[in-house]
Amino acid sequence: MLIGENLHIISKRTKEAIFERDSDYVLDNIKKQFDNGIRTVDLNIGPAKGRAEDSLAWLIELISGKYDVNFSLDTTNLEEMKKGFSCLKNTKDAFLNSTSADEEKLKNTVQIASKYDANLIALTMSAQTGIPKTPDERMELAFNIIEETSQNGIDNSKVWIDPLILPVCAAQEQAVISLDTIRMIKESFDPGVKTLIGLSNISNGCPNELRPHINRTFFALAMGCGLDGAIVDGFDIQTLEVYNIIKTKEAKSPAQEMYLKLYDTMLNFGDIEDIKYDKGDALQYKIYRCAAILLNREIYSHSFV
Repeated sequence: MLIGENLHIISKRTKEAIFERDSDYVLDNIKKQFDNGIRTVDLNIGPAKGRAEDSLAWLIELISGKYDVNFSLDTTNLEEMKKGFSCLKNTKDAFLNSTSADEEKLKNTVQIASKYDANLIALTMSAQTGIPKTPDERMELAFNIIEETSQNGIDNSKVWIDPLILPVCAAQEQAVISLDTIRMIKESFDPGVKTLIGLSNISNGCPNELRPHINRTFFALAMGCGLDGAIVDGFDIQTLEVYNIIKTKEAKSPAQEMYLKLYDTMLNFGDIEDIKYDKGDALQYKIYRCAAILLNREIYSHSFV
């Protein structure tokens, strides 16, 4: 399950487009994502105050009139979230993005998701714990979240737990912790719940030329651990190709085959040191070395490639 992240109010240009109701910019943004295969788009409008008020309703009406896509509604303003859901024709395939494990926020967002039979993205963090450092601590918050959703009649299949990804350049050891948490989430609930990550978080703070490469490699590893969904750069065709390679199990080059090997290794609890590849092929080596860093086997540096 892929959600396109590219309509984001943190972007200065997107912020201006939302404030000015620039329909041409918005539709061009969505077209690029749609043409690359994205069928669910995240509408991130932040706190939605002042000139951004009522922007979810405007965006939904505008985009729905041109493209057959589902929506992930992404705002910290609960009233704006409610307005957005009231405008949707198809709420059962929509996403509420997101809630933490904080009691009040969790209760309020769960009520909205339950009312509209929507998917709920839930983060394993709280004001008290921040982002926990271990899988067990994150799992404790996941259990609290599922207890609340179950009490409100939300089926586990509609809950997408985000184990939270920290930048590899700032907290390298946390990459493998997140992968372990994905495995634990997939094994710990019956009926099972879904897992989802914000893929670009893994490369935040890294040089721009490295970010797509790090994202793609982590994506393959995470899918091998059981990942069900990702919020991704809908403009990055090669990252979307990694998804398709793993989904179809078809690789058209040795480099693409490397992503399949990483996926299979994680799926079968193998060791990447057993992966056979052409060490003289710069791209294969680059992918392998990045995987070794993400699995905390080698030390990250900006010049690791």
